[in-house]
Amino acid sequence: MLSDSEFLRYSRQLLLEEIGEEGQRRLKRSTALIVGLGGLGSPVSLYLAAAGVGSLILADDDTLHQTNLQRQILFDSADVKKPKAELAAKRLKGLNPSISCRIETQRITQDSLPTLLHDVDLVIDCCDNMATRHVVNAACVSRSLPLISGSAVGFSGQLFVLTPPFAEGCYACLYPDKEEPSRNCRTAGVLGPMVGAIGSLQALEAVKMLAGMPSALSGQLRLFNGKQHAWTSLKLRRDPLCSVCGGQHANHAE
Repeated sequence: MLSDSEFLRYSRQLLLEEIGEEGQRRLKRSTALIVGLGGLGSPVSLYLAAAGVGSLILADDDTLHQTNLQRQILFDSADVKKPKAELAAKRLKGLNPSISCRIETQRITQDSLPTLLHDVDLVIDCCDNMATRHVVNAACVSRSLPLISGSAVGFSGQLFVLTPPFAEGCYACLYPDKEEPSRNCRTAGVLGPMVGAIGSLQALEAVKMLAGMPSALSGQLRLFNGKQHAWTSLKLRRDPLCSVCGGQHANHAE
């Protein structure tokens, strides 16, 4: 049941017939794992906490650096050199004291991830390295968990949603190469609103799905050109050679 305080806090959300009281109760019962609390993870975590997602697992092994402040809106200047996961938990609990925050300050590995995924309903990939993305993808496929992945560099961003039974494939189908790309935020830079835009859309899909709505993005790759403000949508195709989803699903987009 929702308390009087919760009815007031979420009143604008409850007015949406697609959410309503039942959707809000679903959000309250939900657990989401957010992998990475940087430029993408900042808006994702803030919006999920504000929306009333009952339990958030905040995974980030990094400390805040001054160069992060240009785009990582979860943090303040006084937070530099402090662990991001701890800072995030404090900020989110201040935003919404009714939610639960659990932190993970060690880098996610194939061995550590299964423990974090216990009772998780959905995973949001906001990390900045290819190795972690592949580990998260493999674990989601193995446990039949929805995965919302986003990334951004320069003026470009991408977003896609993978849902069980992964009929359109998985992250490893689309990006089988585990090598780090040469063009990333450290080498090419990124505009703060770009990661904000992609992270906000990740949060939108997460709240919809946790409230019981389907994602219109499932099995699609959305590419955003921030200079032209243009979207390109690509549909994933099957790849019989995928090493993660059992050779049943997708190798590229068209």
